[in-house]
Amino acid sequence: MTGQTIQASVAAWEQARAGMRALGPRWADDIVAGRRVVLDTYTPLLARTPSEGYTVVRDLAYGPHARHRLDVYRPDPVANGPAPVVVFVHGGGFVRGDMNANAQIYGNVPRYFARHGCVAVNVEYRLAPEAAFPGGAQDVGAAMQWVREHIGEYAGEGGADLSRILLIGHSAGGSHVASYLCDPRVRPAQPEVAGAVLISARLRADVLPDNPNAPGVLAYYGDDPARHESDAPMAHAEAMPVPVMVVVAEFENPHLDTYALEFCHRLAQRDGRAPRVRQVRDHNHTSVVAHIDSGDDSLGREILQFLHEINPSP
Repeated sequence: MTGQTIQASVAAWEQARAGMRALGPRWADDIVAGRRVVLDTYTPLLARTPSEGYTVVRDLAYGPHARHRLDVYRPDPVANGPAPVVVFVHGGGFVRGDMNANAQIYGNVPRYFARHGCVAVNVEYRLAPEAAFPGGAQDVGAAMQWVREHIGEYAGEGGADLSRILLIGHSAGGSHVASYLCDPRVRPAQPEVAGAVLISARLRADVLPDNPNAPGVLAYYGDDPARHESDAPMAHAEAMPVPVMVVVAEFENPHLDTYALEFCHRLAQRDGRAPRVRQVRDHNHTSVVAHIDSGDDSLGREILQFLHEINPSP
């Protein structure tokens, strides 16, 4: 890039972030309308991102269902040695959402990590009510099994380092990731990842009046309040087997930030030290992931640092 191009890119993402900051205080008033603003803001910005630096193989099956699909992003050129693996699970309130919500989002997330030397995977999964609890977590487990068995076939000559797998979940995807790692009814006998990042994850299954996704919670967890308490990830927080980074937006969906802090508090009580926690200023529940690879990479850099710190490369 020329200096002029870089300046224009910085100005564009700074303008986008200013738009998120202006939207922020009104985010919870109409989350559907706010999400449209986020997509309209970041889709064209992401589309201007250079297309080099990665190769993508799309629509690989990891199970029998039509939504048991994933995309693999490989860095170009491939790494000299085995590359770390980053797996991303999108959100959608349990009842909606796609790994490719449009041509840019949420492929921007694995694309960013592929640009930075990782083999990255974008995971699709079944939705409620067809796949009620623990279906989403089971699908994460099936995708992880596929990754461990097949990712080397798509990683290029350098290969993939299965000892350095980072699993990232956003919103409902964060719920599925947390349950897959912590819930004894779902989790593997031994952890299959080196660490996890929970971004704006729903860690309690609340149906409070101000929860805009309460119908999705009911569709996934059912209508028994006792099951909400026992089946949500919060009930199993102390069983988290790997280092975790917890991320929330400054302008979050109601209660998700407080649940994230409660989850971290439980881990801190268990371990005698707090896990890594990051509040992303100016951003909301959707833009916290939609902005990744737009040129504003402060969160991306911190996630990469977390990956390299939890399991340093040789």
